[in-house]
Amino acid sequence: MLIDLDLLRAHGGTIHTYDSHDYIFQIEETPRCYYQIVSGDVKLNYTNEDGKELIQSLLTKGESVCELLLFVDHKYPVNAVTMSDCTIMKVPKVEFLHMLDEHPRAAIDVRTYISKTLYQKFIMMQNIASTSAEERIKGTLKYFKSFFPDKTPFSYEVKLTRQQFVSITGLRTETVIRTLKKLEKEGFVKIEDRKVYF
Repeated sequence: MLIDLDLLRAHGGTIHTYDSHDYIFQIEETPRCYYQIVSGDVKLNYTNEDGKELIQSLLTKGESVCELLLFVDHKYPVNAVTMSDCTIMKVPKVEFLHMLDEHPRAAIDVRTYISKTLYQKFIMMQNIASTSAEERIKGTLKYFKSFFPDKTPFSYEVKLTRQQFVSITGLRTETVIRTLKKLEKEGFVKIEDRKVYF
């Protein structure tokens, strides 16, 4: 967990449950709360001018959702949508910022998390800018595994559907499938029962 749940409760945090495909917040809403995932998975997405979904991030247990916008005066540029049934700890913005003032260790943890996330986003952007489908997919895999503690080969089960791979990389479905099979032959990934391990 990014921040201890008892500490969040002590500063006004409450548990909320969401069904799969529920919105936690939508584009153009004003950030008013800190959200930390207790269980389940969340995606940050938006729709481009062609009506195509683009996924910016996939978040899971222990991670926070767009926390950096609590420190600036901007509206959400993405939607936060649950990908499964979720339990979320929700803390009002004022209480959350007050908590960080009172608890330096929590403030350091949040800054470290934001810094790590932004660093990985820069790496991801460089990969997505590549004209090589292989580099885009490799970069995507490395990005998501970077948040996973076990770094040994094939320890990370990639919980992306083919469509989500397409939405993240901007590639065609056929290209994603073909490239993953090529990477399997090269020993970069392992595919078992239609699941990809990296």
